[in-house]
Amino acid sequence: MAKIASIRALEILDSRGFPTVETEVRLDDGTAASALVPSGASTGEHEAVELRDGDKARFNGKGVLKAVSHVEGPLQKLLKGTDPRDQAALDKALIAADGTANKGKLGANALLSVSMAACRAAALSAKMPLVSHLRKTFGLPEGEWLLPTPMLNVINGGKHADSGLDVQEFMLVPVGCGSFHEALRAGAEIYQALKKILVGMKMTVSVGDEGGFAPQLKDHASALDVLTDSIAKAGYAGKVRLGLDSAASEFYKDGAYRFEGKPRTAAEMTEIYGSWQKKYGIISYEDPLAEDDWDGWKHMTGKLGTEVRIIGDDLFVTNPERLKRGIKEKTANSILIKLNQIGTVSETVEAIRTAHAAGYSTVISHRSGETEDAFIADFAVAMNAGAIKTGAPCRSERLAKYNQLLRLERDLGTKARYAGDACFKLASKTAR
Repeated sequence: MAKIASIRALEILDSRGFPTVETEVRLDDGTAASALVPSGASTGEHEAVELRDGDKARFNGKGVLKAVSHVEGPLQKLLKGTDPRDQAALDKALIAADGTANKGKLGANALLSVSMAACRAAALSAKMPLVSHLRKTFGLPEGEWLLPTPMLNVINGGKHADSGLDVQEFMLVPVGCGSFHEALRAGAEIYQALKKILVGMKMTVSVGDEGGFAPQLKDHASALDVLTDSIAKAGYAGKVRLGLDSAASEFYKDGAYRFEGKPRTAAEMTEIYGSWQKKYGIISYEDPLAEDDWDGWKHMTGKLGTEVRIIGDDLFVTNPERLKRGIKEKTANSILIKLNQIGTVSETVEAIRTAHAAGYSTVISHRSGETEDAFIADFAVAMNAGAIKTGAPCRSERLAKYNQLLRLERDLGTKARYAGDACFKLASKTAR
């Protein structure tokens, strides 16, 4: 049984050119594995703390040398000689070492880098694919494997671009395709059709943080019209639906939603979303309202929750306790899952299990500041999450995840099936 021999870390750069943490865990049998932690631009108030140095002389204060020192200092001392296969014990030790509710002492970026790297090292030492190791580690049944439905962010707004659109992400959701590779092909072909349409409109085709285009369209309906046209021109009408991530906390100011130049109430936003759902067949709304507008969320879930998935990201921040409140109050019916919002692999799995037990669907997600690490691709399949959100079919840090899913589709063969609309169906227990 191999034990942890050493842990080292490095300050690297994410896809936006900002620092983040890479950690390598080396075992005494010679196995070594690394993990790279992503970073968000639109971050929830209740997320675990991403520790930054604050030294304005380096990277405008965004350096992560403190987090690196925590990995190589107290965390290495804590875990040296321990068994990396016991993920639950390892993560508990990390959480206890930090000792804060929000991972603010040592940093969620430091803790998560160690948690993920140890998980990967244990899989390599056991000569087991990461996806299989994850399923075995957390006692998940070996039965069916779901290849997640991709949610491809092809038009960027909000904090991800300078398009002027309030809604942060306009996503293609290929629920009607027969396999993951067909779904990814559909997304890629629609993306190219969209590019041609935008060029014809004399719009910019430069891309935002997540690879989507950032055209200066006059309003959100124009963006939805362009996407609908792109789907049809690429030949995927009826097979590909639209999903939105509003990241509404970003435009919630002084008790009102500042949307398309006007102050709106939660009820008025719900009416807008309802009209879009009817006209454009929107399949999911992520963060349609602000992160602490619980009454607004409950109202929207009551109005639209039987027709569409309402996904909590900033609302839940992958935190099992906030999710339990949502379940109790019948708020949302789905949760976005981001490992770095909570800080360890085990806590992330707990959030997924809590959601599934309550009939909430789950979407595994990247961040706007990404790396070449494709851990979330294996994680999504291991957990049978049903959907994954990892950007446009553009930029290598996004494609690293999609390409890994193609490999998993090949390697799992007939043991796996494409999730399709499984994550977006509304059973009676989730209808609000």
